[in-house]
Amino acid sequence: MKQQNVHADVVSRTRRRATELAATVIAVVLPHAPSRAQEAIDPDADSGRRAMTDQLQAAGEQMNGLIMRQLGTAWRSYALISMLAVSAIAPSASARDGIDPEADRILATMSEKLRSMPTLSVDYDADQEIVTLDGQKIQYSASGSVALDRAKGFRMKRMGPFAQAEVIFDGTTISLHDRITNAYAQLQSPGRSIEDATEELRATSELDAPGADLLASDPYGVLTDGVTEGTVVGSAFVNGVECDHLAFRTDIVDWQIWISKGSKPLPLKYVITTKWMTGAPQYTLRLSNWKSDGIDSAQFKFAPPAAAHKVEHVHADVTGELSLEAAQ
Repeated sequence: MKQQNVHADVVSRTRRRATELAATVIAVVLPHAPSRAQEAIDPDADSGRRAMTDQLQAAGEQMNGLIMRQLGTAWRSYALISMLAVSAIAPSASARDGIDPEADRILATMSEKLRSMPTLSVDYDADQEIVTLDGQKIQYSASGSVALDRAKGFRMKRMGPFAQAEVIFDGTTISLHDRITNAYAQLQSPGRSIEDATEELRATSELDAPGADLLASDPYGVLTDGVTEGTVVGSAFVNGVECDHLAFRTDIVDWQIWISKGSKPLPLKYVITTKWMTGAPQYTLRLSNWKSDGIDSAQFKFAPPAAAHKVEHVHADVTGELSLEAAQ
């Protein structure tokens, strides 16, 4: 399992994103936001949400360097979809040490199922929490889907509170399109692989993806990186499906996963808790409609819609929303 250790800092994306988001938000000050005693409800809710997001983004940019140094090199980066070279799925001794054998078996079986799917698609609902200095917890929700062909490319769709965006990679070009503004941007990937494209996207836009840990070529290696404990909580139901509920711990985050029982052990829910941050903010991902065939590679081709305008700058804010901006 040497490959999974070498690449762990590249592929453990979703957990790192949750940690970076929480660390950034804890440092945010909203000096002009009215207290509840002063004003119960902002009469322009949409404007208020946008103002908060802008302030969070600005604070995040200022503090990013400090936070990342504190979190250490093992938690530095994240990406849209991280694909490693295919390696053996056998659990390493270091990963097994603190994990209950049954929890380890269930997680490894799920990981092998995901790894064996050369093409896949899945729908998702994501909730991302922030905590303000006065202790209020705000939850941002988004929905979308991911379609992936490990040899040809990917397409990710996201519907959030401020944007309806999609990202498409065709093996050469990364295209980002916001349906609300009908704006798009394009990046040239330095190589044809999924890894090349996602690293370029990460460096350019800071864009994260839902469940990137689960979409890696070696999910087990990514998920168990840094794990100190792992247990089987018991059985549970997610969207009416019976699941094995597992809980794991690392030095920085705790995470839980619900895996469907039976012949198709797939993840249906994934929760990451940034436990050392005030308020212990969580990232929650619900996954549904898993498919392993019928993935049309034509969807990995992007043609600008009628009247679409091309822009030069693209970035994702601390809530995961994609923003396309014209050159200044």
